[in-house]
Amino acid sequence: MRLAAVGDLHVKKTSQGQLQPLLAPVNDHADVLLLCGDLTDYGLREEAVILAKELTAAVRIPIVAVLGNHDYESGQEQDVCRILTEAGVKVLDGEAYELQGVGIAGAKGFAGGFGRATLGAWGEPATKRFVQEAIDEALKLEGALARLRTRQRIALLHYSPIRATVEGEPLEIIPYLGTSRIEEPLNRHPVDLVFHGHAHHGALEGRTSAGTPVYNVAMPLLLQRFPGRPPFRVVEIPSAPPSETAAALMSAMHPSGARKPPIGEHPEAGPETQ
Repeated sequence: MRLAAVGDLHVKKTSQGQLQPLLAPVNDHADVLLLCGDLTDYGLREEAVILAKELTAAVRIPIVAVLGNHDYESGQEQDVCRILTEAGVKVLDGEAYELQGVGIAGAKGFAGGFGRATLGAWGEPATKRFVQEAIDEALKLEGALARLRTRQRIALLHYSPIRATVEGEPLEIIPYLGTSRIEEPLNRHPVDLVFHGHAHHGALEGRTSAGTPVYNVAMPLLLQRFPGRPPFRVVEIPSAPPSETAAALMSAMHPSGARKPPIGEHPEAGPETQ
């Protein structure tokens, strides 16, 4: 399967028609499009409507996404999610999703710093709340990863789980671009690839401490490093037959038939996009 990934689209009220020519080539290069957050600029319903129209007009392959910090700015993130979902985008927030035998675990992530400089939950209540947000996001990701039963597994994030892919940004803001707390579940539940955005001036690639490839696919970074080329990163992984994930989803059913949250729907496999 060919995976195309990009983040930080930052669609504004004035972005009508601007995204279509950038994303239209993805149909010839990939089988699925992964969106790594900051899809809108201020998290407004109006911006989400424009984004949905742009995606519907330009992209003919499945789309899976997570939200970013900008998508929360106006307190309308639920509307942003609803509008994108109605346009056919699968939005993940601590959920597991399987597409053509490839498992995708998605979460926004959060800030907090890396390695020995990771912020600890000590001191004022405000500091503890900040750290708890990072822990909660890590738990969301871990829950999604634990539900996957596929051979090929992808993690989809907005914030970075490692310092390497935010190198190049001003030192003062690096702790706000991600946290090692998100890396921990990736090491406990290994994946094949990790995609994230957020770091517009970071590095293109890095690896977790366990050696997993991590790709920074922030659109501003891709446009800067690859001028004149479509602003998305394409990585190919072997396709696999549908896995145990579907069975795991069925086993999570209540006796009444209602599914326990927050496991995502398992789509029917469609024809492969050429």
